[in-house]
Amino acid sequence: MRKFSVVLVLSLVAVMAFTFAAVDAGAADAIKIGFNIPLTGDNPDVGASSKNAAEMYLKKNPKVEVGGKSYDLKFLFDDNEYKAESAVKVSTKLITEEGVLGIIGPQASSQAVPAGDVANNYATPMISPWSTNPNTTLDRPYVFRGCFLDPFQGPVAANFATDELGAKKAAVLYDIAADYPKGLAEFFKEAFEKIHGSGSVVAFESFTTGDKDFSAQMTNIMMSGADVLFTPQYYSEVPLIVRAAKEMGWTKPILGSDSWGGGDLMGLCGDDCKGYYFSTHYAAAGAKGETKAFIDEYTAAYGKTPDDVAALTWDSLGLMIQAIKNTGTLSGDLKADRVKVKDALASIKQFPGITGDMTFTPEGDPNKCAVVVKINDEGKFEFFKSVCPK
Repeated sequence: MRKFSVVLVLSLVAVMAFTFAAVDAGAADAIKIGFNIPLTGDNPDVGASSKNAAEMYLKKNPKVEVGGKSYDLKFLFDDNEYKAESAVKVSTKLITEEGVLGIIGPQASSQAVPAGDVANNYATPMISPWSTNPNTTLDRPYVFRGCFLDPFQGPVAANFATDELGAKKAAVLYDIAADYPKGLAEFFKEAFEKIHGSGSVVAFESFTTGDKDFSAQMTNIMMSGADVLFTPQYYSEVPLIVRAAKEMGWTKPILGSDSWGGGDLMGLCGDDCKGYYFSTHYAAAGAKGETKAFIDEYTAAYGKTPDDVAALTWDSLGLMIQAIKNTGTLSGDLKADRVKVKDALASIKQFPGITGDMTFTPEGDPNKCAVVVKINDEGKFEFFKSVCPK
């Protein structure tokens, strides 16, 4: 009986050793990419767009070859709940527990800025597809982005308000508690007053995340004599602001930013948003080439046109995978390989993204153009003009 028990134990040990060896071998043949995205919370459409684009990418590219060796791609999707503290926890988990080679996201600046600190401290490459706040990549060699910056977007909006909308006085309404709208509101104000002089932003009104009543702010804006209202808010907030403005009798232009293009803006806003403009990353209507191919495939898969977040996630994934390929070889030492991927990302030149060609600056930011779109009578985002860095 005892002999049988010993044999059984030895057999179990052998089986377990074989199993663990197989798991380790499988892990060695896989490249794990983590996604720090909001699948719940205030803007779940942002996370859904990210995940949709990623899953479509993985279906088309289940494997990646590096240095003559084929690796399985494995994507891990973690919910940051659209909260800064959750984004920090997600990045920490992906890096220290899940062992990812790199991270895509967070998308919004309020989560990307603190999560970027985690990625940089753990020397893990991270690309935020949609965060335009300068602090996301500032002094963080491991953090990159797939979009232009607000110091560029602010003047784009200010110049458009001046040249195309004929505005001489502007009003701004923004969320003072969130990094992205606060920063962009300030960049717009600085740029507009550089054109028209100090005091030409005649109303600079703020609210706090979660507010639903904008009547007090709109009263001040109505009394200011502004020719245009600039509001750099997210798709879930814009309809509330637009309706509040119209209820107060506002009939002048309302101008938005790239945050308008992430999520189901028109499903929430409908006719109220038609005729307005916003600066963004690409225009789906009238797209050609690889961009059109992406749009058609995404629309067929998910029954809707891909928003900016989806397109930028696709490009950010392409950048990450290209960098992994450019390392030439992966050693299996995760820390060393993360350094190699970071260095390869920093060296990318003229990456052909569907939102435009990209070359990273030393700060991890791409040189790329912005697009101004008009919400046409059909509720589609129609290309109006392109604005490139000088």
